[in-house]
Amino acid sequence: MTVVPECDFRKLIEKTRNYHYFVESEKVSEEVLRELVDYARLAPSTSNLNQQPLRYIISCDPARNEQIFDTLSWQGYLRGWGGPIKGVKPTGYIIILGDKTVCSSYVADQGIAAQSILLGATHLGLGGCIAAKVQRRKLREALDLPTRYEILLVVAIGKPGEAIVIENQEPGSDAYGWHDESGNYHLPKRSLDSVILKY
Repeated sequence: MTVVPECDFRKLIEKTRNYHYFVESEKVSEEVLRELVDYARLAPSTSNLNQQPLRYIISCDPARNEQIFDTLSWQGYLRGWGGPIKGVKPTGYIIILGDKTVCSSYVADQGIAAQSILLGATHLGLGGCIAAKVQRRKLREALDLPTRYEILLVVAIGKPGEAIVIENQEPGSDAYGWHDESGNYHLPKRSLDSVILKY
């Protein structure tokens, strides 16, 4: 059995972030989006037995991308920022849906799928951003989506246009990120010892 060295996997995890700025001139192809959905399809599932209730809509069409973009609420933990502007928007989207005719609860499947998509995007030299705050009615109408499908998450995909620096989050401090003068995004993370409880 071949095992990926720990350092390589750690780098993949550290580089897999929710990006805010993308290189809009670098387009994402339908083929790449299909490959990312395939990673999600192959990932572990809490509802695998004859169910596999997740479905996906992909978009790399600029007009449809704009419709999707307009339904998303961007980073709430970045003060004073309303979301990407023209020139730095994502160029692909994967909408994760639950098929209510298959089952009524998806447990953690959408999170597993979204993380698999982000890890895959990083592996392919891309990046993404998971959006959970979605104007679901507006997006449903824009896509003319049947009611059997529940909109769970939207994952934006593109070529990252910023570097992300992980910072140590001091006890008692908030989790708000910030951009420095060079455009790098600084992301506070709690220390390992602070998240492992001793009982």
